[in-house]
Amino acid sequence: MQYSTIALAGGGGEGGGGMGCQQGGEGKGGLGGMLIPLILMFGVFYFLLIRPQQKRQKAQKELMSELQKGDKVVTSGGIHGVISNVKEQTIILKASDNVKLEITRSNITRVEKKSGE
Repeated sequence: MQYSTIALAGGGGEGGGGMGCQQGGEGKGGLGGMLIPLILMFGVFYFLLIRPQQKRQKAQKELMSELQKGDKVVTSGGIHGVISNVKEQTIILKASDNVKLEITRSNITRVEKKSGE
């Protein structure tokens, strides 16, 4: 019986073979090749996630600063009511004729109607 040898990673055999490993090409573009995709991924994350979140936070902060007596609002819990008093950190919300609730400003999710409209 005759066995044949298979060279997997070397260029062993006659003439060096065409499938041998090339030496010297491994160090090129190592750090730069890894750094460019990371920078691109950070840019994509910034424009798709971070920037829109900052815009939403800015709009929410603006909404909190513009709350006035008489505004019809909705809370994060789904309670609809009219602002009857505005304090520094809380507001008094009139939900019904004899029902007044004191809630924090940050619980207001949207203003349905401004007091002057």
